[in-house]
Amino acid sequence: AKPVLIGTAVVGATTMIFSIIMTLTGGLQEGMDKLSLMHAPLLLGLIAGGAVIYWFTGASIQAVTTGAYRAVEFIKQTIRLDGATKASTEDSRKVVEICTQYAQQGMLNMFLGVFFSTLAFAFVEPFFFIGYLVSIAVFGLYQAIFMANAGGAWDNAKKIVEVDLHAKGTALHDATIVGDTVGDPYKDTSSVALNPVIKFTTLFGLLAVELGVMLTAEGNGTLVHVLAGAFFLVSAFFIHRSFYGMRIKAEMTDGSDEPLTEPDDVDDTSTALDAPAASEQAVAEAATTADGDEADRPVGEALAGAGEQR
Repeated sequence: AKPVLIGTAVVGATTMIFSIIMTLTGGLQEGMDKLSLMHAPLLLGLIAGGAVIYWFTGASIQAVTTGAYRAVEFIKQTIRLDGATKASTEDSRKVVEICTQYAQQGMLNMFLGVFFSTLAFAFVEPFFFIGYLVSIAVFGLYQAIFMANAGGAWDNAKKIVEVDLHAKGTALHDATIVGDTVGDPYKDTSSVALNPVIKFTTLFGLLAVELGVMLTAEGNGTLVHVLAGAFFLVSAFFIHRSFYGMRIKAEMTDGSDEPLTEPDDVDDTSTALDAPAASEQAVAEAATTADGDEADRPVGEALAGAGEQR
């Protein structure tokens, strides 16, 4: 159903794009040479649209990852069942609050990034914006289909291993759990979120590009480009915030309160060179012991003992 949903969004977007083209070309009577790849703004718009699609999917997964991490962190530090069959209502409510907080924060950053980038690109150059909209529709369609199908495949793989193969607790099951963990935001977050992105960009962009063309026709071309630059800077701020503002800031630990650190005085070269000598010494010690019975052990047992010491 998700690919069908995205397909309807692309059909609507295509209609809007052609309505903008008809408006800018006076019913396909003038400026048709600007609809060619030889027109640099159109080509740059195609590149910009693809970049926005991949940024949006990455930012949405980043928001889900951070919210899930903080929820798990709270559960590990706070919730202790200790004989109880379920957590308290207050703890459960707090977990939902954490997930909601990060979801809203990520949604705000992504929406404002898309909003101001649409304004900026609509004001830069009309045919640049046409290329941008075409790229949004094409890249968004195939990216959404890919993420929906990939996420569904990973989810179904885990169910097959659990239900059909009865292989819970195996390495295969662990691998499918990792796939399902990645697949859920793929199919339930990023892919379906591209649907409103495509619709909003084309509908709002239709109004924005008409406003930009009208202001330029009135002799305010400089103002239009200044506004485009300002909108682009605001969009870049929220795009930066959607990644670096949502990153997980935590030190890796080994289960204790001490953070994991790399030793500073380890000489990897000397360790590698000393390894053969240590192996020979271990074999010699295993073969010759103080006990006479131990000294008569078969060579295989001595080598096995040396392997254990290594």
